[in-house]
Amino acid sequence: MADRFDVGDRIRMKKPHPCGSFEWEVLRTGADFRLKCAGCGHQIMVPRKLVEKNTRQITKKT
Repeated sequence: MADRFDVGDRIRMKKPHPCGSFEWEVLRTGADFRLKCAGCGHQIMVPRKLVEKNTRQITKKT
């Protein structure tokens, strides 16, 4: 399977962050992803499996 995610992409998740934003920016890829919330700027590390399962839309960086 080709890698769908690149650093700098914005992804829309199934569920919102507690701040209310569904949008996240990809800061790191690999076995774990580092994501930055587009609403409040909070950064989290999430396993790849959960990101792939919960992603609804990918907006590629320009």
